[in-house]
Amino acid sequence: MTEDIKKVISNLEKNLMKAYYVENKEQVVPLISSLVSGKESVSAGGSVTLNECGVIDYLRNGKFNFLDRFKQGLSHQEKEKLFREAFLADLYITSSNAITLDGQLYNVDGNSNRIAAIAYGPEKVIVVAGINKIVKDMDEAVLRVKNIAAPKNCVRLNMNTPCAKLGHCIKNDTSYEGCNSPDKICCSRLVCGQQRYKDRISVIIVGEELGY
Repeated sequence: MTEDIKKVISNLEKNLMKAYYVENKEQVVPLISSLVSGKESVSAGGSVTLNECGVIDYLRNGKFNFLDRFKQGLSHQEKEKLFREAFLADLYITSSNAITLDGQLYNVDGNSNRIAAIAYGPEKVIVVAGINKIVKDMDEAVLRVKNIAAPKNCVRLNMNTPCAKLGHCIKNDTSYEGCNSPDKICCSRLVCGQQRYKDRISVIIVGEELGY
């Protein structure tokens, strides 16, 4: 582990989040498997990282009551129902847009179902993030979303936003301001600092670059 990773893990623990480090993405599923019973009801946030680590396939293996929002053929109404059911799940698994050196999670959403579930609802939350998500401070976290995460996700999701075309936010600074596109995915943001309930949130840092 680098000194930055050690610092992040220490500060996540100080903020009452359980923190783990694995060297590569192949170690993520075995670690998650060791943390769960396999009988939980589970939901997951939209995440390139989870797919890269094989987490979604793992959740579909039949051991869980998986609220599979990614299932082919779901209507908009069916997806919305699964989003709401996520709040009653035992476990929510997702990634994070950025993790600061002082142990804070920074996330920005369009529908806001992901940040809502991280903040409240599911009994446990597991966050999986590559080392590329580690940033110095909250200003860097904001810029990371504006100039990396949001543009790449807008391209992936076929959103007609300025950042999808330009590769960066039209408001390229540390303010929360951005575009006014109806396809905008930076609608709500969440900062998770010191938690009230110790170890409700677990963070798995992976020693590779993963996701956006």
